Amino acid sequence: MSSEFKHVVRLGGKDLNGKKKVLAALADIKGIGFSTANAILNKLNLDPNIRIGSIPEADLSRIDDYVKNFQTKLEFPYLLNRRKDPTSGSNIHLIGSDLDFIVKDDIRREKDMMSWRGVRHSLGLKVRGQRTRTTGRKGLTVGVRKGVARAGAPGQPVPAKSEEGK
Repeated sequence: MSSEFKHVVRLGGKDLNGKKKVLAALADIKGIGFSTANAILNKLNLDPNIRIGSIPEADLSRIDDYVKNFQTKLEFPYLLNRRKDPTSGSNIHLIGSDLDFIVKDDIRREKDMMSWRGVRHSLGLKVRGQRTRTTGRKGLTVGVRKGVARAGAPGQPVPAKSEEGK
């Protein structure tokens, strides 16, 4: 173990808190969850309970290389987050901003095809079959604007009636 503790560790294009355990810190990277992080640590024979800030630089570079080239080094395709990619047909694993970009591109493609999912996305409705009768009403309310009160409104004096009409 290194005697120097790093409070911020850079892995997979993200700054990680050095005080967290390795398993939890790896799960903070977008595209890597608990199971994927556990598979990476088991493959590299690292203890998941040590703090990531106390890991030597050599092990950190091994972890970073494994995270960036996850799909080529892992024999379990069910851990990949993009199996049978629609554009390439291969199994890939995306992390960080690449994952965000691909998801947005998939939603755009669904909208362009005007598929059921694309139409639901474009209307801002639920996509995965959830109920919509009472939930999902965001952004539909009209707010109350404070302004000049009209005459005769509650809390305002009522104007006196004129007697010209008699």
